[in-house]
Amino acid sequence: MTTFSSLGVPKVLAASLAANGIEEAFPIQIKTLPDTLAGRDVLGRGRTGSGKTIAFALPLVARLAESEAAYRRKPGRPLALVLAPTRELATQINNTIEPLAKEMGLNTTVIYGGVAQQRQERALKAGVDIVIACPGRLEDLMKQRLLTLESVEITVLDEADHMADLGFLPVVKRLLDTTPKDGQRLLFSATLDNGVDKIVQRYLSNPVTHSVDDPTASITTMEHHVLVVNDQTVKKQLIVELAAGAGRRLLFMRTKHHARKLAKTLTDAGIPAVDLHGNLSQNARDRNLAEFSSGEVRVLVATDVAARGVHVDDVELVIHVDPPTEHKAYLHRSGRTARAGSDGTVVTITLPEQQSDVKKLMKAAGVDVSFERVTTSSPLIAKLVGEVADKIDPRTRAALMAAKTAQQGGGSSTGANAERKRTRRTGQGSPAVGGRGGRGGRGRVSGGATETGNREDRRKDQPQAPRFGSERTGGESRRPARSEAHGDVARGAKRTPQSASHRNDVPRGSGARTAGSAPVWSSNTGGTSTGSYNAGNAGGSGRPSRSAGPRRASAPASNQRRGR
Repeated sequence: MTTFSSLGVPKVLAASLAANGIEEAFPIQIKTLPDTLAGRDVLGRGRTGSGKTIAFALPLVARLAESEAAYRRKPGRPLALVLAPTRELATQINNTIEPLAKEMGLNTTVIYGGVAQQRQERALKAGVDIVIACPGRLEDLMKQRLLTLESVEITVLDEADHMADLGFLPVVKRLLDTTPKDGQRLLFSATLDNGVDKIVQRYLSNPVTHSVDDPTASITTMEHHVLVVNDQTVKKQLIVELAAGAGRRLLFMRTKHHARKLAKTLTDAGIPAVDLHGNLSQNARDRNLAEFSSGEVRVLVATDVAARGVHVDDVELVIHVDPPTEHKAYLHRSGRTARAGSDGTVVTITLPEQQSDVKKLMKAAGVDVSFERVTTSSPLIAKLVGEVADKIDPRTRAALMAAKTAQQGGGSSTGANAERKRTRRTGQGSPAVGGRGGRGGRGRVSGGATETGNREDRRKDQPQAPRFGSERTGGESRRPARSEAHGDVARGAKRTPQSASHRNDVPRGSGARTAGSAPVWSSNTGGTSTGSYNAGNAGGSGRPSRSAGPRRASAPASNQRRGR
């Protein structure tokens, strides 16, 4: 067994890893740590799950601590930078680096888009040693002059091949151009295609290359199956069957819409599932991934974009519900299982018309597997499912989520949101959620229940004030006259504050009004009023004249036409 201490890692960091059950170094760590700790530029090549994050986290923290970075901390001037392609991966990297950094008196922050930047601004202004960032948001903050990379001593590019796939390399180049040329640079990638080799040639100085595992070869600890089904109906039944096992399942879809739909279908079938894709807010993505990681739910439905951040141990089964379009995507999806030497199974579901494309995909991925035609009752399916977990009623899950949210004292859950939507729609509150009255009823909350009903009930059961301009009252309309040419408010009319008594009690034109209150509409044709509506309005406009009180400044003609 090769220990981290024997590789030159400070004892404090080695002890921190040991406290989390990490005592033996992986091959990528054994090969790269002597060079990275010595300050050399390193190119590390290895498949996902090979331990690359710890391989660059240890030298990053150790070298900064050695140079007493904590005493040189300045606002907006980080000393180390880690670039990652996705928000999930950036968060995962921070979860690895942050506890190590704290052991050495250093701090970290994560920067990515899709969330408000105020928290990121505060962290930068307070001073941060290590920044883990997605390229897009980082460049935005630099343009706002909230930080500079001029003091960065160590730069890490993780999953550089995926950055190339997402089109981030131009942004990465602009960012690297602003870092000191004499700084240490570490690049980790599974492949060197799509321009990654140019990044290596341009920015790494005499790099040492270390490769672990050929990314185009099948993983020996991974069992591959391609299941052929007759039609979509059988496919849907098979997905539910495969997801019913007791272990963690990770299902991959091509589109965000279908990922969300499948997660709901499984949950409704008694198999709690969450989705992970780009349409979710960052809080929702973090919450769903946390539930999957902790085991609260055992099924995660994800898209390729979100796949790079799914670093969860003990994923028993990966299911390609939609076969990927390229072999790299297949290898990376499949790499979510059989991590750190564990066993795992990968299943690809295909329709008869997709077999030709899937065969080409498997050949390019270096996977030799036979195609097996199955139904939900096939013995192979029972073997893949293994132990079947108990079904959970979706209403029970919603109640549990609502209770969990209430216990945490904030946030929202699926059950709570559904209850709030029902409350707004019906105007009936719930003691569990504390609903607010419906939009029409505007009920007041008391003990979680509303005092009034919904809009329709109120219309039927409660007397209403006369509606201005309606045929029932014969009164003058509250709405301004419209020009037939362009629909603007007719000239000569403008809006002034309404009287509560006039709004609620008396229709316009009735001749009665509370003294001292301003009319709703006034006329620019002249005339005076003593504070009450008269049967004949001055100027013959058919509208109430202005009160004799203090004159209000006239609005511009453009505002008058618009009724402002």
